[in-house]
Amino acid sequence: LATAGAVLCTFFAAPYLPGLLIIAPLAAAGPLVAQFSHTDSRLAGELTFGATALAMTLALILNRMFRRQHDLAIAHEQLVDERLRVLEEAERTARSKSDIVATLSHEIRNGLTGVTHVLAAAAGRGGRAAPSREQLNAALDAAQDLIAVLNATLDSETAESGRLQVDTRPFDPVRLVQDLTLLDRPHAATKGLELSVHIDPLLRGPARGAVIADALRTRQVVSNLLGNAIKYTVRGRVEVRLEVRGELIAIEVADTGPGLSSEEMEQAFEPFRRVERTGAGVNGAGLGLSLARQLARLMGGALDARSAVGVGSCFTLTLPFDPTAQSELEEELDTVKMEAPGAPRALRVLIAEDDALNAAMLRAVLEQLGHKVVHAQNGRRAADLAKIAEFDLLMLDHRMPVMDGPSAAATLRQGEGPNRLTPIVAIIDGEAEEAAEFLEAGADIILRKPVSVAGVARALADAAALDRSDPAKAAA
Repeated sequence: LATAGAVLCTFFAAPYLPGLLIIAPLAAAGPLVAQFSHTDSRLAGELTFGATALAMTLALILNRMFRRQHDLAIAHEQLVDERLRVLEEAERTARSKSDIVATLSHEIRNGLTGVTHVLAAAAGRGGRAAPSREQLNAALDAAQDLIAVLNATLDSETAESGRLQVDTRPFDPVRLVQDLTLLDRPHAATKGLELSVHIDPLLRGPARGAVIADALRTRQVVSNLLGNAIKYTVRGRVEVRLEVRGELIAIEVADTGPGLSSEEMEQAFEPFRRVERTGAGVNGAGLGLSLARQLARLMGGALDARSAVGVGSCFTLTLPFDPTAQSELEEELDTVKMEAPGAPRALRVLIAEDDALNAAMLRAVLEQLGHKVVHAQNGRRAADLAKIAEFDLLMLDHRMPVMDGPSAAATLRQGEGPNRLTPIVAIIDGEAEEAAEFLEAGADIILRKPVSVAGVARALADAAALDRSDPAKAAA
């Protein structure tokens, strides 16, 4: 009976290895000691030892099977969890794509319809009268809204995939906020709103420090917050406040608009979601706040909000701040005059752009600034023209057939033609990888789309300031 009990204890302890190694020897010790202590029961003791040893061996095999089944069960659960995660990711991606298609189709259809009617009237089709200035301004606003929707959609998808990068450099937040409020002041005045700026006294001195972030992306976030405040505020005022908070700087945009409840605020930060109570009749893709929060986090900051229905809202952007850093003044919106010493007043510019509309727009901007333009439809054609004619500036698009922009830049830099040292302006969509590829190929200046008169003028000024014997790297 004692031997049978030891065998049963061994089998019952089999699932747990430490218990098996402790309980089995203790259970077998009693019968073995009792039988080997008497000479006449030695044979029985050997049988008991054999039985317990066999039970121990089978128990160890059983324990190994249990552990193997346990590992398989864990692996199966992990596979199930991974499958569910992949399915959820696929469903989320499908919803995102559907939202993109729905949003873009709605916004593009409505915007292009209005622009088409105005252009048809301007062209005199159908016997229509020429459009009024008000209609032309409305068409221009619709086109700008379309560009904003497309940019927000592309940036959101790039950020969602983890490919959106930021260029962290010190810059002056005071200058940035003043520039943006200056641009939005006419819009606020049109609606009868008071637009004011309050700056922390610590930011007014000569050694006022700098924000350590991406100036372009910060401008994008603050512009979105300020634009929303003016857009949704019917009466009252909009305030922009700058405040130093230790190693952070806070940029607050407060308004006396309709305000949002806590549920509506959560919905406002979701991509492709708009608050029905306040968003009716207002253009937009519902991506502004979602993208702004993603950009703030990429720059090491945060975007928070507080609001009360019927009172207003306050959005706070916090970014890293270094009181000892020297800021780099940002002047993207200033139209720079071409008065650099030694620079010709009318430049000979070669542009390489495969898209006819973009090429026409860029030509119009350059001719508006008083320059002469030669157009090539691809990088190969531009490289060939640069070998036989001398130009003061080369402007190359990134994506082109036959030969892309970086390849054309590398060909020009490695050649011996008259434009080997001519400044090259690289026109990109805005991704850091494109800029790095162009600069490595020999470009001097980066111009990001969408191209504007101010951006082109700044690029031309930077090109005129370059030492043509040793082109320095710059960024516009």
